[in-house]
Amino acid sequence: MVTTQREGSRSPRYVAIAAELRERILDEHLAPHTLVPSERELSEQFGVSRMTARQALMLLESEGHVYRRPPRGTFVAEPRVRFQIGSFSREADRLGRNASAQLLWTKALTGVGNGATRARTALGLADDDTVHAFRRLRLMEGEPLAIETTYFPASLTPGILDIEVAGSLWQLLREQYGVRMTRSTAVIESIVLDEESCDRLAVRAASSGILLTRRTFDQDDRCVEFARDVYRADRAAFEVSASVAG
Repeated sequence: MVTTQREGSRSPRYVAIAAELRERILDEHLAPHTLVPSERELSEQFGVSRMTARQALMLLESEGHVYRRPPRGTFVAEPRVRFQIGSFSREADRLGRNASAQLLWTKALTGVGNGATRARTALGLADDDTVHAFRRLRLMEGEPLAIETTYFPASLTPGILDIEVAGSLWQLLREQYGVRMTRSTAVIESIVLDEESCDRLAVRAASSGILLTRRTFDQDDRCVEFARDVYRADRAAFEVSASVAG
């Protein structure tokens, strides 16, 4: 069934078409890699130009609902990876998927700048304390999904920058330093990815991203990790649960 745009609506026509296609994909539980209507078919179905139909498909592609393979057509994409707040490696294990990491840099941060001040504040450290920082590209089944920038108190993690870490930093903290993570708090924001992040995550320029700013506490309720993780918005989603008063 073709819907008509509400009278006086300020949304472009392609946005309404994309919304209807999105609902169709979700409501009908279309299987990944199912062929969706072509630009020509959409233009005829909705009575719009092929350019408008193309814009609708491009919008759905940017959201991660479809992917395009000219000249074969446009297909339903794989569902987003549904993360819970916490360790990327642990989430991959929970989902039965293989996680890997590519180290981009490590640094011992002092003074101001390079995120040091913000990290020390989040970790509850003094102004002259040193912070150990990692930036890693995280992949799941070989697909780049996130760029993690993680900060730890240097006093808690001596020598950590000299250790080759291919997997979970949480596991390393537990096994090497006796630190066991018990809870995390996070803020989730929508962002536009910068050029470097787009290149790392293999997405188009100015793609949408998800910024997850996280603080993690140990068994003594100390904040021992501060992280700013950037995820691909087209491939990642987050499940959040909360206790509510009835």
